[in-house]
Amino acid sequence: MKQEERRKQTIQLLLDTTKALIKEKGCHSLTMKDIMEKSGLSKGAIFHYVRSKDEIFAWVLQERLEETHARFLNEVQHGPQTFEGPMQQIVHRLPLLEDPEEMINQVLLYLIGKKDEPAVANVLKQFYELAVQRSKQWIETGQQHQVIPPSVDPGKTAELFVLLSLGLRVRSAFPLLTPTYTSQDFSSFMIHVLQSGCGLNK
Repeated sequence: MKQEERRKQTIQLLLDTTKALIKEKGCHSLTMKDIMEKSGLSKGAIFHYVRSKDEIFAWVLQERLEETHARFLNEVQHGPQTFEGPMQQIVHRLPLLEDPEEMINQVLLYLIGKKDEPAVANVLKQFYELAVQRSKQWIETGQQHQVIPPSVDPGKTAELFVLLSLGLRVRSAFPLLTPTYTSQDFSSFMIHVLQSGCGLNK
């Protein structure tokens, strides 16, 4: 097996193992020893790729963004050139933003709680920047296909959407709330802004 293939397989094994353990134990109780025992990988094999479980958590966050991006691109490339198809790939998971058991919400809130650690602060910065970058790409792609008005500012609008999504994720940790603004409202707002151009303009 080539080195690159072995690297990809090991990283995927670490990802899958960590995600399974998060579901079982949560972020706080999970240890590197747990990951070693469940994955069957030695300490040396794991630390060849990562220095802490927080780095694997960062991979979990990035993987979700890239999964959504891949579905969006597949719809753009193989589906009809419409607004609805690619947009559906983005909005269909929005209800998860409100789910306190959703893995990404758990990981993100755990990492925010450790933001004073430089390595974690860098992970959060990279996640935020990638989320904005991907959202901006989606808007620019819609403009290239003339299904989103050119007046919409991709950068500002992308950041607004990311800020709202993060707000919903953080709110998911607040108990005993009965929200009036839901992920469905967020979805409707995104569609309205992108179709009408009545949002953050250039």
